[in-house]
Parts: sequence; structure tokens; C-alpha cells
Amino acid sequence: MKIKLIVVGKSAFDFVKEGEVVYESRLVHYLPFEKIVLPDIKNPKNFSKDELKKKEGELILSKVTSQGFLVLMDENGSYFSSVKFSEWLNQKLNEGTRSLVFVIGGAFGFSKEVYERSNYIISLSKMTFSHQLVRIIFLEQLYRAQTILKGEPYHHD
Repeated sequence: MKIKLIVVGKSAFDFVKEGEVVYESRLVHYLPFEKIVLPDIKNPKNFSKDELKKKEGELILSKVTSQGFLVLMDENGSYFSSVKFSEWLNQKLNEGTRSLVFVIGGAFGFSKEVYERSNYIISLSKMTFSHQLVRIIFLEQLYRAQTILKGEPYHHD
């Protein structure tokens, strides 16, 4: 199974970039992983929130094939413990899912069209995090899930 992560915009902070590199380099030892960074919308102040979400949504959907199982990272999604997330990933693998595509949207979330195309929605917490920080948190959880599935000592119960 291949995992793809689509993110909107470049990381604005060096510590976010460094964290992403750490976990991305760890993930490739477990499975095929690809991150796609979509460009920021130019002159965002010229658009309403809905217009920004629509433009970002068009970019997101242009990178998703019909075969990809699309998972949105959204504060209104389902919650998992780390162990349950690893079990969910393993279930997708056992079901023959070839491509899991996770998306971290921009600051205002997703367009209606992206929600309609999604297959599943996950929330990392009841708290709201910046879309920049979600990148590191999600990548760490994805790595943690792989170590749980392999029985490695990274995760402690």
C-alpha cells in the first residue's frame, strides 16, 4: 500500500520543515510514501474564505485519482488512539487498498467538493491545531502506527 500526503502550502517555520523531514525519512523504511505540497494561492487577501477553499479544493482534487482512498484531516472527523489508528491502517491494507491519500488542508479547511469526494475524515484531537503543526503531528502518528504494526518498541502502552 502506498501512502500519499497532500498538504496545502509550504511550511512557514523551520522547526516544522525539520520535523517533517525526520518523520518522512523514517516512514520510507516501512512503506512507499510521497508528500505533495500544493502551492499557496496567490494574493489570498483578494478572496473570501469560501473562494480560497474552492481554489485549494480544485488543486487537491487534481492530485487524487479515482482509485485513491481519500482521507481528510479535519477537526470534525473520527478520533483514534494511536493503537486504533494502526489497526485502521492495517485493515485498509488487508482490504487491498492500494493508495491511501491523506490531506491536510489550508487554514480554513476544505471545500464542499473535497468533502464530497472524501472517503473518510480523521481528527487528531478535539483541540484545533494550525495546519502547519498538524503536518508534524500526523507524520509522527503515521510513523508510530508503522512501529506498532511491526511490534517495535517506539510506542509504549
